[in-house]
Amino acid sequence: QVQLVESGGGLVQAGDSLRLSCGVSGGTFGGYVRAWSRQAPGKEREIVACISYGGHLTWYTDDVKGRFTISRDNIKNVVYLEMNNLKPEDTAVYYCAATNSTSLAANRYDYEYWGQGTQVTVSS
Repeated sequence: QVQLVESGGGLVQAGDSLRLSCGVSGGTFGGYVRAWSRQAPGKEREIVACISYGGHLTWYTDDVKGRFTISRDNIKNVVYLEMNNLKPEDTAVYYCAATNSTSLAANRYDYEYWGQGTQVTVSS
C-alpha cells in the first residue's frame, strides 16, 4: 500500500522557519500533482500549496504567498514545504496530499491520497 509520510513539524517562535518533508513508502506518485494542506483547530482543512509533477507550476493560498515555498524532488520522491516568517495563525496540523490530476488542484476534495499529518505550532 502506497503511503505519504510527513516529517519536520515542531514548535517554533513567530518569525522562525521550518521545512516540512513528505516522502512516499510502498510505491511512487510519479506523475501526480502534490500538495500541502493544513487544518487548524475548529477550522476546515485547506490546501495551502500545490505543485505540478514537473515542478514548473505552483499555486499558493493568499495567506502564505511570499512566505511558503513548495518544491519536489522526483528522484527522491519527496515534496517539501519551506515555511518562513511563521506566524501564530500558521499553527495547524500539516498534511501532504497527492492527486492523479493533469492540472493543479486547490480544493482538498480533489486529492485522493493523504498523509497522517505533522503538527506545526508557532508561539507568539
